[in-house]
Amino acid sequence: MGENGAGKSTLMKVLSGIYRKDAGEILIRGKPEEPVGPREAQALGIGIIHQELSLMNDLSAAQNIFIGREPRRSLGRIDDAKMNRQAKELFASMHLNLDPSVLVGDLTIAKQQMIEISKALSFNSEVLIMDEPTAALNDAEISDLFSIINKLKAEGVGIVYISHKMDELKRIADRVTVMRDGEYVGTVDAKETPVDTIIAMMVGREVHHDPLVVPDLSAADVALEVRGLTRGKEIRDVSFELRKGEILGFAGLMGAGRTEVARAIFGADPLDAGEILVGGQPRRITTPHDAVRAGIGYLSEDRKRYGLTITMDVANNTAMADMEQFSSKLGVLDDRKIDGAAESMVKTLGIRTPSVHQEVRLLSGGNQQKIVVAKWLLRDCDILIFDEPTRGIDVGAKAEIYKLIEDLTARGKAVIMISSELPEVMRLSHRILVMCEGRVTGILPGGGATSQEDIMTLATQRETTHQTAGTMQ
Repeated sequence: MGENGAGKSTLMKVLSGIYRKDAGEILIRGKPEEPVGPREAQALGIGIIHQELSLMNDLSAAQNIFIGREPRRSLGRIDDAKMNRQAKELFASMHLNLDPSVLVGDLTIAKQQMIEISKALSFNSEVLIMDEPTAALNDAEISDLFSIINKLKAEGVGIVYISHKMDELKRIADRVTVMRDGEYVGTVDAKETPVDTIIAMMVGREVHHDPLVVPDLSAADVALEVRGLTRGKEIRDVSFELRKGEILGFAGLMGAGRTEVARAIFGADPLDAGEILVGGQPRRITTPHDAVRAGIGYLSEDRKRYGLTITMDVANNTAMADMEQFSSKLGVLDDRKIDGAAESMVKTLGIRTPSVHQEVRLLSGGNQQKIVVAKWLLRDCDILIFDEPTRGIDVGAKAEIYKLIEDLTARGKAVIMISSELPEVMRLSHRILVMCEGRVTGILPGGGATSQEDIMTLATQRETTHQTAGTMQ
């Protein structure tokens, strides 16, 4: 464990042969070894599941798993039937219902993550490194993964498991090693050590969460209203209001339609029916450009695919959503102005980067997420949609993101916050909108007035009955 930028992923890349170490010693089965590449590490029995997906979208699930080691026929041709059969057996061992021939690019992030896990397991590794493997998984998929981990442990496989989720550590970890600023802090017994102690080791300070005070927003202006949004079976007659200064949490199981609603509001996906009103005025939003001009910003759950240009530097990614303010009348960009704005955001959000000219791909996942936030803050949008804003972010950075969202609403910004972590939804939201199978099944009060059981009851409610406790209609 450790905050973003603590060095966890870098250390794992050294162990798995991706990076070369400057000094030190790696012993495998008591013998000094130095993997000079991922293939050599795999041959030594070390497998790794990366935090950021490394799949090829135009290949099938089976092809991604066995690439470079495909089963062959007698004349050297790839035996696709055997490869698909082996992949299916692997999926069955993981309780994963997935067609091995499906293209990876057509799958959800969660399914892609399960393929990454399948690929690592296919090497029969003696040491398996898992870097945030559950970031995109729902509770049922996490339970299946933990069953696999327990099975591997029983077979003698050593697991190195990187996570920011304390409840996961309590469920599966034997020991916890903490890193901070690239250095070893200590190792403690997972079951016996209080969570607060581990957090203090990670951040070097106590992290406190003030209880949420839900303001009276009954007289506040409506910033965003959607009426009857419909898109096939993904979004079914969704209606709600979002007021200025409000955090409206979206809860529901995977596939409930939360992200689909967000993408439709942002103009990323077309609608079959429905109306979007901004500030009480109907707006025709058919593209993200329309949404941005209407004052709506969207932080996607898939930051690398939809939120960043990872080969560009911090400065240009920060300025990307509002290039007009950095351009002359002739369209020439003012690099000094961009750098100044980016440096201000780096300081405000505590982004760890050597400089604003560092390529984003070289930063940790948490710092990449902060840059996406910085992009929309610089644009100064009035309505912000945060889709899984703390996915892959450590507890210290989470506290900073929470405070940031609360500060935004205190300034009158309107926020939709989508999260798969119920404690997070309950911790931040003024109201909680719950979805199931594309429909709104209820709106509940936030601020601790709602239990996880209340939310899960609505999240599994497949009837069309609507509960509207806590609404401000």
